[in-house]
Amino acid sequence: MEKNKFQNIKTGVQEIIDFIAVKNAKEANNKLVEVSEDLDDLLDFSDEDNDLIEVSRYQVLLNQLQQRIIGLNGQSTTSI
Repeated sequence: MEKNKFQNIKTGVQEIIDFIAVKNAKEANNKLVEVSEDLDDLLDFSDEDNDLIEVSRYQVLLNQLQQRIIGLNGQSTTSI
């Protein structure tokens, strides 16, 4: 599998973190959905153990970020 694909995932994760840092839950969630779809595509076409391990690490990270986004929505005073 191309390392470039994981680089795109890594960049997307950083964008999610940046959106969370500025408390932009809507954009963070949109980016999370996009990165999750890309990660699912990688999972569908992975057959090497190392790639599957890397995908699972990103899945755990995305789940953690999703919890942070949910927390931002709870702090928000306006509906998104």
